[in-house]
Amino acid sequence: MAATSAATLAKSTAAERERTAEAPAFPPPPVTARPVDRDAWIAAYRHVRGETERRAAPLSPEDQQIQSMADASPTKWHRAHTTWFFEQFLLRDHSPGYRIFDERLHYLFNSYYVAAGPRQPRISRGLITRPTAEETAAYRAYVDAAVEALVAGASAQVLDSVLPILEIGLYHEQQHQELLLTDILHAFAQNPLAPAYDPAWRFPRPRAAEGGVALPGGVTRIGHEGAGFSFDNESPRHDVLILPCTVDRALVTNAEWLAFMADGGYARPEFWLSDGWIAAQTDGWEAPGYWRREGAAWLTMTLAGMKPVDPDLPVTHISYYEADAYARWAGRDLPTEAEWEVAAREGALADAFGLVWQWTRSAYSAYPGYRPLPGALGEYNGKFMSNQFVLRGSSVATPAGHARLPYRNFFYPHQRWQFTGLRLAQSAA
Repeated sequence: MAATSAATLAKSTAAERERTAEAPAFPPPPVTARPVDRDAWIAAYRHVRGETERRAAPLSPEDQQIQSMADASPTKWHRAHTTWFFEQFLLRDHSPGYRIFDERLHYLFNSYYVAAGPRQPRISRGLITRPTAEETAAYRAYVDAAVEALVAGASAQVLDSVLPILEIGLYHEQQHQELLLTDILHAFAQNPLAPAYDPAWRFPRPRAAEGGVALPGGVTRIGHEGAGFSFDNESPRHDVLILPCTVDRALVTNAEWLAFMADGGYARPEFWLSDGWIAAQTDGWEAPGYWRREGAAWLTMTLAGMKPVDPDLPVTHISYYEADAYARWAGRDLPTEAEWEVAAREGALADAFGLVWQWTRSAYSAYPGYRPLPGALGEYNGKFMSNQFVLRGSSVATPAGHARLPYRNFFYPHQRWQFTGLRLAQSAA
């Protein structure tokens, strides 16, 4: 490891973060803003990096080590991988004289960037007991000090190259902050003790809403526009044709889902896609993820531990297959992502953001004219445009400042460990 004292860096960086913790620091300034507000960028960096540590703080070193399935990663890995991102893509190429903390960590904490070199198999991330959680904190502190020094001291010309990478790195880390919570929830759900991540955690109450918003149909435009941040898969902005339809204002609730279950929804193949039916039968689905029957009642695993299913809350932890089956049972549709975006843009959807990601019936594919970013960062979104479906909105686990209208989340249709739910739509035809 590098000769610089990681402990000294950790103390100084933590003290600086504490002084700026109360300042609103996210999102950072636009990358095109001139003159560059270096202090604002450093504050945004500290804010995001501090949020990762805040989310990890309730977890013991043992908690941070566990990997409960191939789709999930240990908390310690999330903390180290997001640090590797800044070291690999920012410091290595743009900070002259920077000394890599430990070259061996680049194999352990690369994720899927083939251009960045070989990596630990995803399913084996939980086997990495060293570095320890404490050593991971030292790694984070070392890289934090170097990033802040780079932003503070780089020439204007260097900053032109640094800021776009720093920006995507911050939003990338926020994505891992959400995964940190959903991954530890999955791990705790495997524990017979049903431990609580935070005993005081509560799911927010949904807004009261009835009926639907009618979309008249016609050609409209969707996708990112303006100078703010976006991931490359949100562009280019383009024309789409929407047929007349209605999109429900409210999310589907647990009470409505219980009616689906009571009507044999999980046992009636006429509602299910063939692959969905196979997945449900193979994995024994009879309710949303984390639901457990106790006598005549249903309980669900939450970040506060095991709780009774609240009928008024939106249903969550459901796969695309389940959402599609429910829509068929209800005689309705899932909205397309274009229908969702137009309705949300008009402010017509209750809880479009902040409760659950909402499945759409749109396959995750490239917008017309899409081109990935050059280099290794081009592997971030485009390479996954196959066999997945788009979700819109954001969830209770999404960090503040991360959600945006054109944001395109995507998962495989069988996955349900995220806070995923649905709202319904209806074609006018």
